[in-house]
Amino acid sequence: MNEPTDSELAERYQPLLVSKAAELRANSEQTSTDRRPVELDQQSVGRLSRMDAMQQQAMSAAQESRRRARMVAIDAALRRLAQGEFGWCSECGEFIGIERLDLDPTLMHCVDCAR
Repeated sequence: MNEPTDSELAERYQPLLVSKAAELRANSEQTSTDRRPVELDQQSVGRLSRMDAMQQQAMSAAQESRRRARMVAIDAALRRLAQGEFGWCSECGEFIGIERLDLDPTLMHCVDCAR
């Protein structure tokens, strides 16, 4: 099978990457209040409720960290698309493969180099 051209790769993956980036940004905005510091006023919030709120805050912060890492990977993939380097292994220079890119278009390594 022949490798796709840069324009074919851009046509296939750019809308997907842009859409995923927008979705991640929207999710980040929707959950921003969950990451705010927990109020420590004992009169308005009981001890267990405060502990639940702190646990929710920690989980939300961890989720935001994963979301930001994913955004970095998506931005890097979009840059590679713009530079004509998308779809090629950064280690060996071989084509990564459509099936692999369909699973995760942010990948930078072919199967052999990923091992």
